Parts: sequence; structure tokens; C-alpha cells
Amino acid sequence: MRILLFLVVAAQEPPSPPKRALEFSGLVLVNGFYNTARVNNSDVPQFAENDPASIGGTGGSIRQTRLGLIVSEPDVLGGDFSGEIDADFFGGQLPSSGGRTFPLLRLRRATGTVTWRHVQLLIGQESPLVAERSPRSLAAMGFPGFAGAGNLWLWIPQLRLGAEFGYTLRLAVQAAVLAPGTGTPQGAFATQPDSAERSGRPYLQGRVRLAWGPADDPSEIAVGGHMGWLLGADSTTGDSVLASQAITADARIRLGGVLELIAEAYAGQAVAGLGGGGIGQNVGARGVPVRSKGGWVQLNVRPSAARWMVGGGCGLDDPDDADVTAAGRFKNVVCEGHIEWRPGGGPMLFGLEYRRLETTYQAGTMSAGHINLAAGYRF
Repeated sequence: MRILLFLVVAAQEPPSPPKRALEFSGLVLVNGFYNTARVNNSDVPQFAENDPASIGGTGGSIRQTRLGLIVSEPDVLGGDFSGEIDADFFGGQLPSSGGRTFPLLRLRRATGTVTWRHVQLLIGQESPLVAERSPRSLAAMGFPGFAGAGNLWLWIPQLRLGAEFGYTLRLAVQAAVLAPGTGTPQGAFATQPDSAERSGRPYLQGRVRLAWGPADDPSEIAVGGHMGWLLGADSTTGDSVLASQAITADARIRLGGVLELIAEAYAGQAVAGLGGGGIGQNVGARGVPVRSKGGWVQLNVRPSAARWMVGGGCGLDDPDDADVTAAGRFKNVVCEGHIEWRPGGGPMLFGLEYRRLETTYQAGTMSAGHINLAAGYRF
């Protein structure tokens, strides 16, 4: 009788709660590079400098090395929780004789996401909702490829809410509230509000997305909108509130399991705070917001059984000439071609990329070539 009672009680005990899972990952990446002329940043350039007499140089860097931590736990607020921290060493260099060999740790992305059956909530720091995509590259990770040439990439603190419906075709409606910012540098330690923060209003974004194919490797097309505010000043009106706004479109299309097409485009004004839109120019001549349009496209070929990938693409950012100051940047065009190889299916990887940068100033167009050889391993 006692044995029977024990078995009944044991059978009624609640199951053990699901355990939290942690995964640590990383990419150790060494980049060797050569620039044919002066660029704004030697190891990951965005545009050519306005210096006709400039010369390039050769160098190496390991500061695009990345570290990641992923946590997942089911049954959080009735949904599934996943969190991610993504850091690299692209936070600058210590002012010492070591220079670039003593890079500083930088937080790129840090997100926490709760997913229910049709609804998803995200909090943390992530790319703008309206410009989530970036091209594939082992040469450009510290600044994603085509930054300053149509890619609005900057990782920004935000809160997102989205709802998705459908099975074969999945329609999602998303909205986000983002921290305002102009993209201008801050001090070494203490921070002060920039003109977007002084407006007292957050950035607002919305996006509609249509997806199909496997949930873990979908094809998608989307359109979005961005609205923000920043304080401007000019000689006629004094302080005024200027609009930061944009409409966007993006796509990722998988073709036959071999081809991948990725693209983004935008048109708007004063969007430097989203990651270099308008070639990093918010307010221009006469104190008006710099109107600009841009975008990028990349095509990659990766056979499913192959250990290599080859691809290329181009990006463009074209501010309205009338809005740009005499010392400003009037257009930036960047094109690249790359090949990646992962031997034996193991952790090691290698990449070769060539990038051509052409930046237009009042005095004319300056150009530079960038060759980048990457080698590293994942863990």
C-alpha cells in the first residue's frame, strides 16, 4: 500500500522547468589591406578623402575580431526568450606606441527578444528597423559594407513590436521607437545631448515585410518609413526643429539555393544619425536638412555543397547638391567584389576583397582602391 501511494505522488510531481541555454561564439579575424590613396579610415574605408596629393599605404589589423553570447529560455512571459550580445574590438585605439594593435572593446548589438505565436517584442541595441540588412563581407565588419554609400546601418537602442501572419506567405507589420541621434562623435567619457536628443522626441519607424520559404532562411521584401526630429539653427530663423525622415525598401531573395540577392534603398533627409546617410551630413548649406537618396545591391553565389562563395555589389549615396556645403561631400559610389573560402568545412576561413571608392567634392571626384585579405577562424 505504501509503495502504491509513493508511485501515485511521484507521478503527480510537476516536470522540471526547462533549462536556460547559453552559447558562446566568436570570430578571430586578421585583415591585411592596401589603399591606393587616402581614405577616411585605413582598414575599413567608407569614402575617399579630398586630397589630390594623397598617397595610400599598407597595413594589418585584428580589431574586427568579434565575440558573441546567446541565451535562450522557453516560457518567458508565455513565449520563447532569446538574448544576444555581439561585441568586437573596433572601438578605437589607445594613444600609445602600439596604436592599432591595442584595439578597444566595442558593444555592437545587444538584444532581448520574446516571441509568441504571432507577436514578437525586442528591446536592446540593433540596426534601424527600416534598414536591417548589410552586405556580406570579411573585409567590412567594423563598419558594414556600403556604409556611407547607401547603407543605413548604425546600431541604435530601441524597442520593437511586430506581428506576423500566414504560413506559406508570411506578412509582418512592425513598429519601433529608437533613441534619437545625429551620429556625431561624443567625448571620451562624459556624453552631452546632440541636436536630435535636444528635440525631446524619439525616432519612430515602421515596416511592412512579406516573407516566404524556410523560416530559418527566408526570402523577404519590405518597405519602411522613418521619422525623427533635430534642432537646427540658421541666421534667419534662429533655433528651429528640422525633420529627419526617410522611406526605405529592402529585399533578400534566395534563387535556387545557389544565388542570393540582397538590396536596400532609401530617400529622405537628415538621416546621418541612422548610419552615415547623406554621406554623414545632416544639416548643410543655409541650415537646411540635407536631402539625399541612396542604396546598395549585392549578388552572392554559394552552391549548397561548396565551401566557397563569390559575389559583388555596388552602393551609392547622392545628397542634393544644393543642400551640401562647399566643403562637403556631393556623391559617394562604392563597388566591391569578393571571394570567401572555408577549407574542409572546419573553423578556418579566408577572404579576398577589392573595393573601389569614388567620392565627389566641389573640386572634383577623388578615387581610391582598397584590397583586403582576410584570414581567421570561428569558434
